[in-house]
Amino acid sequence: MTSTDFHVFDTTLRDGAQREGVSYSVADKLAVARLLDEIGVGFIEGGWPGALPKDTEFFARARAELKLRHAQLVAFGATRKAGVRVEEDPQVRALLDAETPVVCLVAKSDVRHVREALRTTLEENLAMVADTVEFFVAHGRRVFLDCEHFFDGYAADPDYGVRVLETAFAAGAEVGVLCDTNGGMLPMGVGRVVAEVRSRTAGRLGIHCQDDTGCAVANTLAAVEAGVTHVQGTANGYGERAGNADTFALIGNLVTKMGLPVVPAECLPELQRVSHAIAELANIAPDEHQPFVGASAFAHKAGLHASAIKVRPELYNHLDPAVVGNDMRILVTEMAGRASVELKGRELGVDLAGHGDAIGRVVDQVKVLEADGWSFEAADASFELLLRAQLPEAPPPLFELESYRTSVEHWGNGVVVSEATVKVHLPNPDGTRERVISTGEGNGPVNALDNALRQALVSRYPQLADVSLADYKVRILGWKGGTSATTRVLIDTTDGVGEWTTVGVHANIVEASWHALVDALAYAVLRRPSTAG
Repeated sequence: MTSTDFHVFDTTLRDGAQREGVSYSVADKLAVARLLDEIGVGFIEGGWPGALPKDTEFFARARAELKLRHAQLVAFGATRKAGVRVEEDPQVRALLDAETPVVCLVAKSDVRHVREALRTTLEENLAMVADTVEFFVAHGRRVFLDCEHFFDGYAADPDYGVRVLETAFAAGAEVGVLCDTNGGMLPMGVGRVVAEVRSRTAGRLGIHCQDDTGCAVANTLAAVEAGVTHVQGTANGYGERAGNADTFALIGNLVTKMGLPVVPAECLPELQRVSHAIAELANIAPDEHQPFVGASAFAHKAGLHASAIKVRPELYNHLDPAVVGNDMRILVTEMAGRASVELKGRELGVDLAGHGDAIGRVVDQVKVLEADGWSFEAADASFELLLRAQLPEAPPPLFELESYRTSVEHWGNGVVVSEATVKVHLPNPDGTRERVISTGEGNGPVNALDNALRQALVSRYPQLADVSLADYKVRILGWKGGTSATTRVLIDTTDGVGEWTTVGVHANIVEASWHALVDALAYAVLRRPSTAG
């Protein structure tokens, strides 16, 4: 199957850009287009030239800068205005000047919108469709027609929308797209309407669904089952209000569930990478629970699941995660059983299977710790240290703590400075210990503690000179009123090559941070042991 047989049409740069909080620069739009091309979509709708200066600039730059392998670029616009000759409509001319091989026109297909929004007659609206489609076909453009509000219009008048489609097809349009513009449809209704329309017209039908009922992907798939061969979506479901059908979920379902090879086989494993890259460009955190491409899409928590996964992974995965570029993860929580710990250990490179009841001891330890507020789901580094502590060759502690102290000083000019002093004992090869006292400053007590501790350890462990905090998260657990509560701290640490996360829990936020800091530095030495003193 090729784009000739089935169209995957992405409108991230036009409809998706209407999401609240999203504002792509022209450079962003070019980058998004390149990424969409890498997942093999057939068409990329770049925007509305003439209506938006940024989109006009995008198409001008795209002609020189975009080298697409799989997709054709599409310019979006409206049919001519009522009472205006198509050749004299400046918006139509701007569409032509975009010089894209494909033009997607939007037209009213609901009699109420024609009369009340366009304020014209039903016949004039049909003439607007025919004239504009014919104009672009005569200029060598492929034309797709988006029938706006089609499903709502079909409920009010089941004949007029079909007349719009027939008019467009007669004028040379390749696709008539049925749009659920208000997003109020359900799959059973979409399937019924598409089947009826399919029986009444011979042209190729497409589907465009908004997600206001949470059914945009399901509605699109129902339309495919009923006969459409052109689907429209946006990356990660971006769009106004509740969003659009998610292009990644559409491709994943069409290929792996419906057996339709709608994108080249080599493009499917790029889905997760491209999804996250576009999220970064949109300045939106990736949805960890997004189907197919989310970080948690193939993450398993319950011990019962893990027991089955240990035997056959496909028993609890709806497909091999690698097919869409994702990976399976085992989450270790108080719900974990022996299989969860064993599988997670293997994932982290720590096999406890041949070490007595080490797995059972870890399971019991995790359950006790999680009852006190610890969580290892997002702290693989802390969990790996916990696993390695059960090995005969368990790494020794980096130091023995004598004490630490932090202070915060607020100067009269509004400057706040934190200071920390740590006193530790470092082990020597001859069994003796060296006492080290170190003081550090920082913009907060945790930053000061980190600086002081690394300063105390760096002569013995020089690799710590490259280590720094990347992120710091605090969550309050079990609020008891006032300031009495358990605090969980997650610290992301980097050495410039990789990044890892550790966790600490305590009623005191500084002590919770200390636990996470110690794990972070211990893991840094574990990652690069050859430079340890």
